[in-house]
Amino acid sequence: MVQNPSFDQLQLPVDLYENLKSLDYHTMTPVQAQSLPLVLEGKDVIAQAKTGSGKTVAFGLGLLAQLDVKKFRVQALVLCPTRELADQVAREIRKLARGIHNVKVLTLCGGMPFGPQIGSLEHGAHIVVGTPGRIEEHLRKERLNVDHVQTLVLDEADRMLDMGFQASLEAIVAPIPKQRQTLLFSATFPEAIESIARNVMREPERVTVESPTEESTITQFFYPVDSEDHRRQAVGLLLMQDKAASAIVFCNTKRECQEVATELSNQGFSALALHGDLEQRERDQVLVRFANKSVSVLVATDVAARGLDIEDLDTVINYHIARDPEVHVHRVGRTGRAGSHGRAHTLYSDKENFKLRLLEEEQGIAVEREILPPASLLNDQPRRPAMVTLQIDGGKKNKVRPGDILGALTGDGGVQGSDVGKIQVFPMSSYVAVKREVVKTALQKLGAGKLKGRNFRVRKLGR
Repeated sequence: MVQNPSFDQLQLPVDLYENLKSLDYHTMTPVQAQSLPLVLEGKDVIAQAKTGSGKTVAFGLGLLAQLDVKKFRVQALVLCPTRELADQVAREIRKLARGIHNVKVLTLCGGMPFGPQIGSLEHGAHIVVGTPGRIEEHLRKERLNVDHVQTLVLDEADRMLDMGFQASLEAIVAPIPKQRQTLLFSATFPEAIESIARNVMREPERVTVESPTEESTITQFFYPVDSEDHRRQAVGLLLMQDKAASAIVFCNTKRECQEVATELSNQGFSALALHGDLEQRERDQVLVRFANKSVSVLVATDVAARGLDIEDLDTVINYHIARDPEVHVHRVGRTGRAGSHGRAHTLYSDKENFKLRLLEEEQGIAVEREILPPASLLNDQPRRPAMVTLQIDGGKKNKVRPGDILGALTGDGGVQGSDVGKIQVFPMSSYVAVKREVVKTALQKLGAGKLKGRNFRVRKLGR
C-alpha cells in the first residue's frame, strides 16, 4: 500500500505545522497531497474531489499560510452553498489557526439576523466564510470591504450553481482585486463550472482525485410503492426493520419533509425535519440532537443536508428518487463511511421508472425490485434513542465552556462521565447529551449547581 505523504514535506509556517501535529494531522489525503503544494506556491487551483476528501484543510492551510495577522482586514473570502457547510468550514479553519495569535474568522450566512453581522463587520475580520446571497447583500450595502482579498475560495461550486447562485457569484467576484489567488473545489464539473473558471481564474492548475475503487460497504435496495400512503407507510416499515440508531430520510421538497417527519413522529419514531424554512435556532437544535444521538431520524431536503458532518449513519431512505443521479450518489454515500456497513433504501412509483433506468446507466448497477417488510412491524413500538438532550440557557457569551458543563454534571452525587455524550456550546445557549436513564439526576445537578458562578435555566428537549 502506498503511504500518504506527510505534512512535514510542505513549506508550512512553523505555527501551522506544530498545530497540525497537536491535532494529530500527520499524513495528507490525496486531494491535499495534490493541491496543497500548488496552493502554497500561490497558483490558482481547480480541484475535483468528493465531500469528505479533506479539501477544507487543503484550502484552509493555504489561506492561513499567507495571512498577515497584523493587517486587520479581510484577506480571504470563502463561499459555500449552505449555512451548515459554511459553519463547518469556519470551525475547521479556526481549528487550523489555533497556533496563530488573534486570527479572526467571521461567518456571514442567510437566515441569521443582520444586526450582529453588521457589528462583527465593523469590528473587522481576517477571513470571511459565507453563503453567496448574504455576502452579496453585505457587499451591495457596502458593509463588507473586499479590496484586500488575496484568496478567494469557491467551495462545492457545483452545488452553488445548482442552487441558482451564479449571478451572486459574478457580483461578488467583480469587486475583488484581480491580482488574487482563486481556489475552486467541486465534486462535479458541469459546463457552467468550466465557464466560471475561465472568467475568474488565471491559468489554473487542475487536480482530480478519483474516488477509491474499494468494494462498497453500502447495500442498496429498491422498493416499488403504489400510492403516497403506501410510500409513507414504507418509510416506517424500513426504519422498524433496520432498527437504525441513526437514519436520514431524503425528500425532494420542504413540504414533503415536514409531512414525513410529522407522520413518523405520530408513529412513535424520534424524528425531526430539516429544511430551508427553519429559523437558525431551530436548525441548530435539530442538528445538535441528531448528531448527539438523541434523535434517531432526520428528514431532510438535499439542500439542508449538504455539508452535514454526521458520523455513524446506519440507514438512508430516499422517499423519492433524487432528481439528479449525482445527488442520489451523494445521498447514499452518507451511510457506510469509514468501512462500516450501511443500507440505502429507495422508494419509487411507476412514474419514476425512467429515473431508475437513469440510475442503472449512471451507476452501472442492476436494480432489483425488493419486497417491503410486513405491515405487522408497525404494531411494534419504535426503539427510543439512548440519549436525551438538555438545553442550558447560557453559552459562549456567558463564558460557559464544555468543561464547565461536564464538571457540573459529574460533581459530587452526579452522573458518570461515561453517561455524558456530546457537548456543544453556542453564543447564547449550550446543549449536552446524557443517557436516558440519568436525565433526572443530570437535570438536578445542572439546575441546582452553578456554571461560572451563575444559575442558568435548564430543560429537556423532546420526549
